[in-house]
Amino acid sequence: MSRLQSVRGMHDVLPDEAQIRRRIEQVWIDAACGFGYEEIRFPLVESTALFQRSIGETTDIVEKEMYTFEDRNGESLSLRPEGTAGCVRAAIQHGLIPNRQQRLWYLGSFFRHERPQKGRLRQFDQFGVETFGMCGPDIDAEILLLGWQGWQRLGLSPQLMLNTLGNPDERAAWRRQLVDYFSRFESQLEDDDRRRLKTNPLRLLDSKSKSIQDLLEEAPRLEDLLGAESRAHFEGLREILDAHGIDYTLSPRLVRGLDYYDFTVFEWVEESLGAQSALGGGGRYDRLVEQLGGRATPAAGFALGLERIRECLEAEAVAAVDIYLVALGGGETACLRALAMRLRQEIPGLRVRMNMEEGSMKSQMRRADKSGAQAVLIMGAEELSQQSVTLKFLRGSEEQQTVLLDNIAAILAEHFASTG
Repeated sequence: MSRLQSVRGMHDVLPDEAQIRRRIEQVWIDAACGFGYEEIRFPLVESTALFQRSIGETTDIVEKEMYTFEDRNGESLSLRPEGTAGCVRAAIQHGLIPNRQQRLWYLGSFFRHERPQKGRLRQFDQFGVETFGMCGPDIDAEILLLGWQGWQRLGLSPQLMLNTLGNPDERAAWRRQLVDYFSRFESQLEDDDRRRLKTNPLRLLDSKSKSIQDLLEEAPRLEDLLGAESRAHFEGLREILDAHGIDYTLSPRLVRGLDYYDFTVFEWVEESLGAQSALGGGGRYDRLVEQLGGRATPAAGFALGLERIRECLEAEAVAAVDIYLVALGGGETACLRALAMRLRQEIPGLRVRMNMEEGSMKSQMRRADKSGAQAVLIMGAEELSQQSVTLKFLRGSEEQQTVLLDNIAAILAEHFASTG
């Protein structure tokens, strides 16, 4: 019988990788909570119509990439390909939006049926934030400052690419100019680009084909069509970013791949990743709430790809254990088990593992070292009789010492507080 394998493009996350991923997730959760954002969770499966109405029926996501199926009642359902639409649907359905400001964050898995490659999976995890009820450039700046803080805590410095798409009327005029311009060169376009010209011409701006790249040099520019309101919004955002010393690069061809954006759009890019260089991005989507059946509500947010963030981090070992307990004889096991429970209760967050296999002192110490623990607590017959343990540090220069059981929690708490 052949072995079963994971579905192509849907990977297992093994313990070593999961430790690193959890640290990445916690950095972003802490950053969002530090700005007063609250968690929201919404289903993996939604009505297909939700994504058709929000993302756009002529986008690559809806046309080619969604996992869509009919349930037993004949309703068309889809695995969520992105987070904003589901978040907006939940906010409307549960009355979170009318006459209220909301700052929300979410974390979870998303699905797109595309060719698996480095940095692009069929099941992938994202962290995102969404805000509702705030219309000025201040909230655009806030989510970018939140992002900056997350990158700083991870030790990363991706390039912030920034653009404005103006309001719907300005963008519609630009779209007409793009269609007129590219139609003159339609015979030079590849099949996919000819299709985009008729269905979603803004997507031509991030086409990778050389024919499009050459033509873009003389293509109409949206910035020539922006009115006073759009210019003031974008200039206001840039002034705030400049005041905080946030570096960014203006990118007039940046449009993002979804139909619902207005005004500000942005991406964080790490060129070292190659073709899949975008770590995440977002912008404003002031029309989407009304488009999905709610009251007209200003909104802005972003989403980040956790797998791509992981690729940017240097290979590192994240220990699963702080303290490893070793019993040198059978009689000490019960005492150490009780000690382990007490340490977990008295020092929140301390990760304590007991050796569960018999073996020599040498073999048990090898297991302790392999666990990544910073220290070992050893108990033999002499320690048991004295109600003490031997404390041996594995990762520092501290000397080995014998400590009474009554004092060990205080000593360990002080040590881990000082080492962070």
